[in-house]
Amino acid sequence: MQPNRVLSGMRPTGALHLGHYHGVLKNWVKLQHEYECFFFVADWHALTTHYDEPGIIERNVWDMVIDWLAAGVDPGQATLFIQSRVPEHAELHVLLSMVTPLSWLERVPSYKDQQEKLADKDLATYGFLGYPLLQSADILIYRANRVPVGEDQVPHIEFSREIARRFNHVFGKEAGFEGKAESAIKKLGAKRARLYRQLRTKYLEKGDTDALAAARALVGEAQNIPLGDRERLFGYIEGGGKVILVEPEALLTEASRMPGLDGQKMSKSYSNTISLRETADEVAKKIRIMPTDPARVKRSDPGEPEKCPVWQLHLVYSDENRKQWVQKGCRSAGIGCLECKQPVIDAVLEEQEPMRERAQQYLDDPALVRSIIADGCEKARKLAQETLREVKQAMGLSYV
Repeated sequence: MQPNRVLSGMRPTGALHLGHYHGVLKNWVKLQHEYECFFFVADWHALTTHYDEPGIIERNVWDMVIDWLAAGVDPGQATLFIQSRVPEHAELHVLLSMVTPLSWLERVPSYKDQQEKLADKDLATYGFLGYPLLQSADILIYRANRVPVGEDQVPHIEFSREIARRFNHVFGKEAGFEGKAESAIKKLGAKRARLYRQLRTKYLEKGDTDALAAARALVGEAQNIPLGDRERLFGYIEGGGKVILVEPEALLTEASRMPGLDGQKMSKSYSNTISLRETADEVAKKIRIMPTDPARVKRSDPGEPEKCPVWQLHLVYSDENRKQWVQKGCRSAGIGCLECKQPVIDAVLEEQEPMRERAQQYLDDPALVRSIIADGCEKARKLAQETLREVKQAMGLSYV
């Protein structure tokens, strides 16, 4: 129905680590070959919880972009930009707030959960309450129809769908809509127009969802149809009004399997991370001093891999032969803990080596990173302005 467009962002709240790579960035690298991708630095979102530490955000923005590029995100295949450089996000956020019930924001599952987790911060602000709506504006401004998220973030995407649905219901009823839709049908050409009407009738009279999908595909494939007419045709299929904002869908991603140095999930909060571009010496040192099975006091003591954080890293980095070597050697005391850790060190360093190489050109020439972001912001803003123009026209604000 719309371009297969992906939108995703990250808050610049600290150095990226291998948990970010395995949980998000590897997926971004894959998606950029399959979809039209927009990846943004969510600096306004960072302010919702770090508004009293603006220096941290400013410091982290450029380092984070370098980490993306180091991980293999390609500016030739994906658009990279900074949220605050595209002010249309904020304007759409304000306009959407006019029709967003307060109760919808208060029921977002993460609202109270995050307040409890960040009890040391004063989060009794509109910015924190309204961040799901800003998140919706981030998505809807690009008419992105795919948003990669884990299962815990699906409610946020459903919230965005509800916002788009409500906006279309309230503002999609333009004067003379049916007449304009009928005129748009004629632009499809006689054969396609006839098929469109047949499919629309099947859906409206019999609830045939296959007919709905086929009609949407028909409109999507039509050439030389103006955007406004295309949106009318999408809305007219379902008997509604003009589709102004596209309802996004969650693109479910696997949860990160990357454990931290203590066996817990890798997180800054637990101080158990390995940074994406950490030096080889520091990586080796961190892994060598990792805790192991407490039962292995002496080299000759047998251990149990399931009780050892190092085994969790083997599950990520080792093949089956290596895993069997660990299982057998640990339980029989045939290998020592340092011996068991060395293959993990080697695997992590091998994974990081191309990242360091890719990052170096941007560290040597910071202007290159700024140029990539400037180009991305320009492209993103053009798309955002198109959507905002349609939104303002629907809301009666196009008289200026």
